Amino acid sequence: MMNRKVVVTGLVAVLIAFIAARAMQREQAPAVTQVTDDAALQAELTMERPIEALNSIWIEELTWIEIRDRMADGTNTVIIPTGGIEQNGPYVAMGKHNYVLQGACEGIARELGNALCAPIVKLVPEGGIEEPTGHMRYPGTISLREETFQAVLDDVASSLQAHGFEHIVFIGDSGGNQDGMAVVADRLNERQGKSTVHYIPEFYDNAGVQRVMEEEFGIFEESEGFHDTYWLTAMQMTVDPSSVRYEERVAAGRASINGVSIAPLEKTIEVGTRLMQYRIDNTSRLIRAAIEGPH
Repeated sequence: MMNRKVVVTGLVAVLIAFIAARAMQREQAPAVTQVTDDAALQAELTMERPIEALNSIWIEELTWIEIRDRMADGTNTVIIPTGGIEQNGPYVAMGKHNYVLQGACEGIARELGNALCAPIVKLVPEGGIEEPTGHMRYPGTISLREETFQAVLDDVASSLQAHGFEHIVFIGDSGGNQDGMAVVADRLNERQGKSTVHYIPEFYDNAGVQRVMEEEFGIFEESEGFHDTYWLTAMQMTVDPSSVRYEERVAAGRASINGVSIAPLEKTIEVGTRLMQYRIDNTSRLIRAAIEGPH
């Protein structure tokens, strides 16, 4: 009987020791795995780029290695452009502002020489949703609540800052976007105690664009009541003429807006290119001034 008790006691002791050892292994394993994972991550983060880099300024088109190398070479600024999905009259695609920003942000980033463009924030405040107001009264419009829009801008800018970009720039091609960008820029700068987020309201200098069109090309518009203008259509056509239904309008005898013909195609693209360049030059100058700060 005594021997049997000794055996059982011994087996219990062995079992307890085995369980304790397994528990210790489980406690130590995550630490070992963590060290291994960290080493693998650091090796990956410092690997050489295996292929030639793409010549693009759009973050969504680049690989993370291409972005890392751009930053190492002095790219320290990211532009966050905000557009919209809204009604723009009977001829122009809902993403009008986004098309314009494709050309404008590209030009500004390349003019600055040390900047990239974040993906265009295409969803913005466009009017009340539950009881539709503003552009939301037209099918296809997509609206964000103001607090949602600001939260998106805050998260996008904060993500880019977390990666080490020194300057974040907000530009917007729609009136409903302006207040939100200003609020978020101020909030982020106050949060971090320094001015590294810059809102450039002058990008949306529609009066300046119209003035260039009138003075340099002698083109004057008379509103036909649509949410559409010749000068903005011209800039949009430099990116994609199909987005203003150019061929369809010509075929239907509707190739004009506000009393100004958008045909021939080459002429309108010439005007649009000049107006786009005005925006690029003016905005680039103001971004440089904002980053340099007061002297």
